Amino acid sequence: MAGVSLVELMIAMVIGLIIMLGVIQIFSASSAASRLSEGASRTQENARFALEFLERDLRMAGHMGCVNDQAHVVKNLGDPVNNLGVNPGSGSPLDFRVSIQGYEAPGTAPGDSLALGGDWSAPSTLPASISGLSPSPAGGSDVLVLRFLDSEGVPVNQIAAASGNSVVTIADRAERLTKDGVPEPTLFGIADCGHADVFAGSLSGTEVTGTGVNLSRYTVQPTGQTMLYRAESIVYYVGLNPTTGVNGLRRARADSTGGYVINEEVVEGIQSLQLMFGLDATDDISITTPPVGNITQSAIATDVSEGTDAAAAAQWLRVGQVRVGLLATSPDPASSVTPANNPSVLGVEFEQGSTNDGRYRAPYEVTVALRNRLFGN
Repeated sequence: MAGVSLVELMIAMVIGLIIMLGVIQIFSASSAASRLSEGASRTQENARFALEFLERDLRMAGHMGCVNDQAHVVKNLGDPVNNLGVNPGSGSPLDFRVSIQGYEAPGTAPGDSLALGGDWSAPSTLPASISGLSPSPAGGSDVLVLRFLDSEGVPVNQIAAASGNSVVTIADRAERLTKDGVPEPTLFGIADCGHADVFAGSLSGTEVTGTGVNLSRYTVQPTGQTMLYRAESIVYYVGLNPTTGVNGLRRARADSTGGYVINEEVVEGIQSLQLMFGLDATDDISITTPPVGNITQSAIATDVSEGTDAAAAAQWLRVGQVRVGLLATSPDPASSVTPANNPSVLGVEFEQGSTNDGRYRAPYEVTVALRNRLFGN
């Protein structure tokens, strides 16, 4: 008998609906803020890791033991000697006379713009060893090639000739040659403070057999300063991960066959890599015109050189600084709101396309000095 009227029931339902709508709205806003925060955090984390890898390897470009590659050219004694049978500037992964080289994607010079979601083009001058990588280089992104001797060497205790080869006996620190996921290295460098050789070989225990190379000019330790290194030929590029469908920064390593056989994704969520190269004031580095160590010009890869000869190799020898720009993106959609501003990386503007994919994007830039080409080195 003491029930509620229809009016009271309707009023209670309306109040309940209002409360539920408020709860849903608060939940929706909280969820959107959480997705945006997670997207921003993942983007920042990915960019930080990507720049850390790039900076570490960029600083090593030109490392040839005690004396860097610029100093070897100025000494004019023919070092570093490339025993791998390639011509300087050819674009071969085994061209260790060119320690750093870049390839520019069309439409990515400072002042240009790209539409997100558009059809971007990859660099058109890539050698077959890079264009044939799987996954292939993505459009709208530059490509960076680095060659150097690894940071950690092993003292050489003995060098012996055997059937046209050289057998190098090293100290018991062979793990330095197999670190970073290279269990069977085939590219090596040997150097003292006067000369440097890069050669193909094989590692067995504490012995490295150099194929068809004569290393008798080196004096072993303890009287000499000869060290053996793993030679690194690396290409950094942006490629599509077929599993996630998201671009990522990739690193491929070459072996003595001249192919990039170890290809790994360094970090996901990198949509574009942009590069600018700082050039030494000396136009032609030689024994009569050594580098001065002053960076007076900043250029994209095509303005440094597009050639495939010794003259082109000489221009890449001038690079002493690299500006790296990344457009990082969240692996998953983070917001349905169209950003108010377009991100810009080293002067390249990325405009919002006709549709918004909801991914969070942010630009990151860093300037890296090549440690082995600094002034006075």
